[in-house]
Amino acid sequence: MSTEQSPPVSRRKLGIFGLVAGIAAVLVVITGIRAREEASAKLREWTDNQAVPTVAVVLPDARALAATLDLPGRLEAYYRAPIFARVSGYLKSWTADIGAQVKAGEVIAEIEAPDLDQQLLQARADLANQQASAKLSEVTLARRRTLIASNFVSMQEIDERTADLSNKNASVKSSQANVERLEALAGYKKITAPFDGIVTARSTDVGALINAGGTAGPAMFVISDIKKLRVYVNIPQNYVPAIRLGAKAVISVPDYPNRTFSATVEASSQSVDVGSGTTRMQLGLDNAGGELMPGGYANVRMSLVREGVPLHIPASALIFNQNGLRVATVDSDDRVLFKTVTIARDLGRDIELASGISADDRVIVAPPDGMADGDQVHVVGAKGRPATVSEGQDSKG
Repeated sequence: MSTEQSPPVSRRKLGIFGLVAGIAAVLVVITGIRAREEASAKLREWTDNQAVPTVAVVLPDARALAATLDLPGRLEAYYRAPIFARVSGYLKSWTADIGAQVKAGEVIAEIEAPDLDQQLLQARADLANQQASAKLSEVTLARRRTLIASNFVSMQEIDERTADLSNKNASVKSSQANVERLEALAGYKKITAPFDGIVTARSTDVGALINAGGTAGPAMFVISDIKKLRVYVNIPQNYVPAIRLGAKAVISVPDYPNRTFSATVEASSQSVDVGSGTTRMQLGLDNAGGELMPGGYANVRMSLVREGVPLHIPASALIFNQNGLRVATVDSDDRVLFKTVTIARDLGRDIELASGISADDRVIVAPPDGMADGDQVHVVGAKGRPATVSEGQDSKG
């Protein structure tokens, strides 16, 4: 039995095989390194992209809204007269209680003033005395003048008698004026209504001590004409130029929750109160039916006149910090640019701006914390969309 032996492998073939194996190993290593470098580059790019914040932007809304301003107001009678006594004494009687309708000149109370009555009697007696003295002086002067021709009296005596008569006549006029003064005061013992109206207050009663001038207490009566009412409202200074005389306003009161009343701006104080920063304005309100009461609270909705169309942005876009009130915008390179703004009106979810941005600025709706000028951002909807007043939110201030 014989055994065959295979021919030995040549060294050349072994060398070629080893070279191929080495090249293959090098290719595998190079491919792995490149794959790792590409994966690392993609990871860095992904990480950098994740570090750039994504923001939503809107364009400011430049729609003209029917701008109104709601403010609290106070109703007052168009004519209101506190009635004080002109004479001192005791209240003898009164005829008009609160709520009573009175006419101009109607007697509503009477004062008993015995001191004044006695002063008037004394003044009349003094007047009679002065008149008698003047009459006697006049008669004496006339008699003396008849004796001039006989040289029984001198011209000096005639002059003295003439001067005496002039003094007596002056005393008569003084006493007459005093009597008329006291008679006029006596006329004030009857308290009368100065105009047609309603008695809205009475703070006296029969037998009460009355002091002339009312310095020691409240008015005896308060009479108000409520056929027309004044509505007083304090307007913030920045809104004053937007409210014109003659403008209409809508009044609502708690007494009538389902009704409104029309009023007209009649006057402005033309000054700003230092404490509140407001200007008081007066509105006229017809109240012929007497439905509204003076002194009551009212809500006043006033129409604003605007010279230009204001811009509105979402309230979430505002940033307030040590740099003031600002908004974050996005420029053409998708980089952040902060702009300082001024608020005209706070409409709740939306803000009306007075200055700071233009209609083509892309405003970031909700700027994230830590954002700074020049930061790169990803924009959702690069062209943005107009910010509109949300449903259910009207244009009231």
